[in-house]
Amino acid sequence: MDIPKTVKDYCKKCNKHTEHRLKHFKAGSPRALAEGNRKNIQKKRGYKGKYQFPAKVKKQNKKGCFLAECSVCKAKHYFVIPKRMKRIELKAAA
Repeated sequence: MDIPKTVKDYCKKCNKHTEHRLKHFKAGSPRALAEGNRKNIQKKRGYKGKYQFPAKVKKQNKKGCFLAECSVCKAKHYFVIPKRMKRIELKAAA
């Protein structure tokens, strides 16, 4: 799905609608020392059988999540498009 690079959206800081630049949001890497991660590592040692649940079939595509930055005050917030899409491409507005 083609999405414009700039959208007019509400800014909480400016308290009005302003132009926002969109950037595709990607989550960071998970924490290596999180409790669930440590338990899985501990359970893998020796002959303790299965350490995880069987893998579930994941959905083929995700909802588009973007980071919107206000062009006036540079405040950032999430901008989610509530549709599932396989391909996301930011295009310059024509």
